[in-house]
Amino acid sequence: MLKPKHILLASHGSEGARAAEKLAYALCRPGATLHHLIVVPELWKGMMGDDWLNNASTRAKFGRYVESQLEQEIRAHVKRMRRETAKRNIRYRYEIVQGKPTECLIARVAQGPADIVVLGAPRPKGRTGLRSRMLEEKLFRALRVPVIVAPHPQ
Repeated sequence: MLKPKHILLASHGSEGARAAEKLAYALCRPGATLHHLIVVPELWKGMMGDDWLNNASTRAKFGRYVESQLEQEIRAHVKRMRRETAKRNIRYRYEIVQGKPTECLIARVAQGPADIVVLGAPRPKGRTGLRSRMLEEKLFRALRVPVIVAPHPQ
C-alpha cells in the first residue's frame, strides 16, 4: 500500500482533473502534503484576437479580460481545493506556472519533494474541451517517481 508523504497533483479543474483530485485525496493520509500544480498553457499567450481587434487599446483591454477570467477560475479552483484538503487534515500548497504542461511538470518534480505524481486521464474523444497532451512518453521517461493516472469519469 502506498503511503506517500508528498503528493504532486497536476490539476486544472476539468472532469479528468477532478478524478485525479479524488484519487490524490484517497492517497493522502492525515499530515501528508498535497502540492497542487496548476499550469496555464502557453497557448493563452496567443489569445489576443488580433484578427478582429484592430487597435492596441482594444487588444490590451481584451488581454486584461482574458487574464482576469483565468485568474477567477484559478482562485475558485484553489478555494475548493483548500476546503477539501482542510476537511481531510491534508497540508495543501499550490503553484501556478505558465508554459508547456509536460515541461512544467517535469521541472516541478525535479525540484522535489514528490513521492508520487497524480494526473487525470485525457478527455475522451467526442467530449468538448481542450484535450491534454501531457501523457506522453517524454513525461514518463523524465520522471523518477511513480505516476498514477486517474481514469476519466464516464
